[in-house]
Amino acid sequence: MTRAFVFPGQGAQTIGMGKALAEAYPAAKAIFDEVDEALGEKLSVLIWDGEIEALTLTQNAQPALMATSLAALRALEAEGYAVTDAAFVAGHSLGEYSALAAAGSLSIGDTARLLRIRGEAMQKAVPVGVGAMAALLGLDFEAVKEIAEEAAQGQVCQAANDNDPGQVVVSGHKEAVERAVEIAKGKGAKRAVLLPVSAPFHCALMRPAANVMAEALDNVDIHVPVVPLVANVRAAAVTDPATIRSLLVEQVTGSVRWRESVGYMAAQGVTEMWEIGAGKALSGMVRRIDKSIVCTAIGTPEDIAKLKS
Repeated sequence: MTRAFVFPGQGAQTIGMGKALAEAYPAAKAIFDEVDEALGEKLSVLIWDGEIEALTLTQNAQPALMATSLAALRALEAEGYAVTDAAFVAGHSLGEYSALAAAGSLSIGDTARLLRIRGEAMQKAVPVGVGAMAALLGLDFEAVKEIAEEAAQGQVCQAANDNDPGQVVVSGHKEAVERAVEIAKGKGAKRAVLLPVSAPFHCALMRPAANVMAEALDNVDIHVPVVPLVANVRAAAVTDPATIRSLLVEQVTGSVRWRESVGYMAAQGVTEMWEIGAGKALSGMVRRIDKSIVCTAIGTPEDIAKLKS
């Protein structure tokens, strides 16, 4: 089987994630220690014993999810599995940073600091209550793009996440997103719901955050990944560090082309995907995109034990 390693994005966070991995594998615990040191605070305490409201804050959720993903990867490595077993790495939004850290393109410390900066910059880019995101279910990407254009009416409204054939997320000004929800209902959407997010990610309103990330990324070393990255905004494999740097900036305001990314990997012969880290959201999306791909979520010692059985 040709395998890809994929890494989850925001929304997958839960209190206690990664704790069993850290207890079972010293290499997994070392990741949380390294992230704590890079941030100068005990993020691990928040992840394992904190309040979900604090963990869900964008500036905490992003490095926390990366830490959990990399801890799971280190546990896999301790059992003899390696990222080089994969043909590609990919991640959903912030998961792209986890993928790059997994492939050795970014150091763990730099990734943690970048995600803290990214989370804070995204939160500050738009005042709370000005922006919104909504999931439109049962409509394809092209239909949602048209709805977003119709709903904009001089404001920002964009198709932000093309998650799978029946789930597209729009992002932008709250009033425009609310208009998109109503238009979608009138055009046959199965459901159209506002999402409980703190900012309108992956749209033009994030331009201030993109500028912050451009500056932050200029100050870190990016190496050629040991496994090609399938980039969110390109839905194709990249390995050139300068290209990766520019795509990470573009990703802040650009669409997450997850459906196309999975399709690209399938076309390259991928038949199996391992979702590394918290939750099973990507596994569900992958199944809806291509039922022939076997998707396995790996976030606990029990998940790793099943691989060996």
